[in-house]
Amino acid sequence: MAVELKETIDRRREEIMDACEKLYETMGFHSITIKNISTETSFSRPSIYNYFQTKEEIFLGLLTREYTKWNDALRSIIRRNADMDKEALARAIAKSMEERKTLLKISAMNLYEIEENSRDELLVEYKKAFKETIELFGECLKKHLAITDQKNEQIRYAFFPYMYGIYPYSYPTEKQISAMDEVKLSHVDVTIYEMTYQFLKLIL
Repeated sequence: MAVELKETIDRRREEIMDACEKLYETMGFHSITIKNISTETSFSRPSIYNYFQTKEEIFLGLLTREYTKWNDALRSIIRRNADMDKEALARAIAKSMEERKTLLKISAMNLYEIEENSRDELLVEYKKAFKETIELFGECLKKHLAITDQKNEQIRYAFFPYMYGIYPYSYPTEKQISAMDEVKLSHVDVTIYEMTYQFLKLIL
């Protein structure tokens, strides 16, 4: 019975997060409300509060889910039997990052206030998923490149801060593009994959 209840709760939380993610594709973080989210689900606004206390907690749940999915992709890279050279590893990690648009968007735009306005236990759950990502990322490097712990840490501290800037470069707004054109600041269309791949080639 307890298992069934947990499955029901998890399924309902997933539906709420799915609705939030859908809205986030076309709306800004500050424009999205619990009421907006409820109209995309089978739940009333008060019902959503049974699963998340704030809008920020929904986003934090979404971010935790994104890291969990990325962790699965990193495990897949680790499980590959043949050793990969730097080029192949850079491409594999870039491919895994390409599928994490929502993760990159939240991290670049709204992470600080999401963390500030979420319960401690949910923040800890997210940090566990993030810690696992860091560990799996390191395992990818160690298995396929046989690097030292020191080199591994140097790459980590270069890559993860860089990662937070990928989304704004890959998805500038029309307003930003217009301002750059006005001051003749050159800019090119660049994908999440290309930004990740080119940077990893430099640091691996």
